[in-house]
Amino acid sequence: MILNHPGLKGNRHRLERPELLAPAGNLEKLKFAVHYGADAVYIGGQKYGLRSGADNFSFEEMREGVEFAERYGAKVFVATNIYAHNEDIEGLEAYLRKLEEVGIAAIIAADPAIVETAQRVAPGLEVHLSTQQSVLNWRTVQFWKDEGLPRVVLARETSLEEIAEIKSHVDIEIEAFIHGAMCSSFSGRCVLSNHFTDRDSNRGGCCQSCRWKYDLYVDGDTVNGEEDNQFTMGSKDLCMIRHIPELIEVGVDSFKIEGRMKSLHYVATVVNAYRQAIDSYFEDSASYELKPEWLDEVNKAANRPLNTGFFFDTPSTEEHIYEPEDKAAPYDFAGVVLEYDAETGLAVIQQRNHFKPGQEIEFFGPGGTFFKQQVGELYDLEGASLDAARHPLQHIVLRTEQPVNPMDMMRKRIR
Repeated sequence: MILNHPGLKGNRHRLERPELLAPAGNLEKLKFAVHYGADAVYIGGQKYGLRSGADNFSFEEMREGVEFAERYGAKVFVATNIYAHNEDIEGLEAYLRKLEEVGIAAIIAADPAIVETAQRVAPGLEVHLSTQQSVLNWRTVQFWKDEGLPRVVLARETSLEEIAEIKSHVDIEIEAFIHGAMCSSFSGRCVLSNHFTDRDSNRGGCCQSCRWKYDLYVDGDTVNGEEDNQFTMGSKDLCMIRHIPELIEVGVDSFKIEGRMKSLHYVATVVNAYRQAIDSYFEDSASYELKPEWLDEVNKAANRPLNTGFFFDTPSTEEHIYEPEDKAAPYDFAGVVLEYDAETGLAVIQQRNHFKPGQEIEFFGPGGTFFKQQVGELYDLEGASLDAARHPLQHIVLRTEQPVNPMDMMRKRIR
């Protein structure tokens, strides 16, 4: 049994409770991730990361993000996880020194050249080994510990049994992806994007060609007819919220959520659900049980069907997506609360998607704050009546049936 694996109980290098590590593609997402319960956030700078399509951070934005996170006792990590070509080396030392200067707690690196350079020129930065190194066994983890790294991010293909084995042999922090998109290639080492679009997945340019739709051919003839669905190579997404006790008790130190390209609504919703589940376990592990509302919340942010990845078994054909993908829940992100007046019950909402009177909406905030209502009368800031909130980022005044707080979020029902 995994939970009683020999060596786990005496393991010294284990966080007091697991870190909840959230993605942030821009400064706003960083702030919401921290506000909704993340212990740490990983971001990308404008160089050396694998999400060149994200907004990514300037050094000034990093500094502001670090200052915000520190107010909550949270940390900021920076992904520097490309495999560097010769032309990538120039400027690396200065970049790493600047990360240290602005207060970044750690970098996430795969290339040994980046690892060594960071250790040499920016000793104040921790170096966490990226999942791009595809680490699956304790001997490799021991190697990187001997190289001075305090944490290894395991390959997504690692099982719970293998994590237990690693933790029983090596006294080190283990980080594992517990939620988000999975790659059809081994640990993301894909070259399809390079061949199809000349965009290098391992230098930040992935075009997600596995999610494209394809016709199938045999001897020059198409196998799928006009009435058939086109084929994709896309996998279902990972979700381990049903298995918080197993993850904690096997010794995972950092629960990592994938998604620097995902929406603000996704980040806040998923972080909020996992935060509640983790805290509930530590409040009373003996009587812990999964609450249906946590799973409901995760599904409201889901882009694809969900599964448990490689944690319990090798995924089969059932874990891939062959049919058109249905949205998991009938809700869309509609707005963010900016202000609330308790005397009048009126809230100022920053619009993020069209909504109008009569629609069913939900409000939610950190820690499980949640209620439903219908949209009533709408006004602009000058008091003029509106028939709909139709302009992006428009400030809308509406009455809420319960108190709300700044940074609470609003969804609308769409079917």
